[in-house]
Amino acid sequence: MRVQDARGILSRPAPRSPSVNVMKSLSAIPESPVMASRRLSSVPFLVSMLVWFAVACLVGVSGRVASLTPPQPQLMIAALSVLLLVSGWVLPGLRAWLGQVNLRGFVAFHVTRFVGIVFLMMSERGELSREWALPAGWGDIGVATGALLIVIFIPRPDSRPDIVRLWNLIGLIDILAVVVTAARIGMREPQAIAPLLRFPMSLVPTFVVPIVFATHCWMALRLQPRARPAAGMAPPQA
Repeated sequence: MRVQDARGILSRPAPRSPSVNVMKSLSAIPESPVMASRRLSSVPFLVSMLVWFAVACLVGVSGRVASLTPPQPQLMIAALSVLLLVSGWVLPGLRAWLGQVNLRGFVAFHVTRFVGIVFLMMSERGELSREWALPAGWGDIGVATGALLIVIFIPRPDSRPDIVRLWNLIGLIDILAVVVTAARIGMREPQAIAPLLRFPMSLVPTFVVPIVFATHCWMALRLQPRARPAAGMAPPQA
């Protein structure tokens, strides 16, 4: 009997230490969405934008943009904007980042639309068509002012979706009107908007406007009203 008892004791598994049990318990806890989102860095997007900016500068300095005639600049803007939007849809990493990034950075980019002041100055010097420069300049200044106020007073734009959604809609309508009006005037009188195609103003159609348009679309998707259950209906059970 003593021999069998001894064998039974030896055949029993050794008790696990508390530290091992704790580590296994922690490893079994599913990772929260917040923890997962922290791994999504903005660095790849920012690096891509810097590379794009550098290429836009080189193309502008080379004079290739200045050789375009309407509606070629508008088609270029449309192509670059679509490329950005499609990239945000088909690239999983970019799509995930767009779904969780603070929209404040996107809004802040629209502060670049204070370039409308330059439009007004060039119009006063007779370098740009007043028919285009006045509505484009004042419209961009208004949208840029709204963007600056949002950046200062709303750290998380998606926490005040109604305000940001209204500003976003106004800004999108403004940029569409600016591009369409430039095409209409440029096809009638190419020299009226030709200075916009010479460096450094060429950065407006080759860099600023496509990003402005894409960020408007991305923000519109993020700020869509959430579906709410109808009155008197219980929420679905988990």
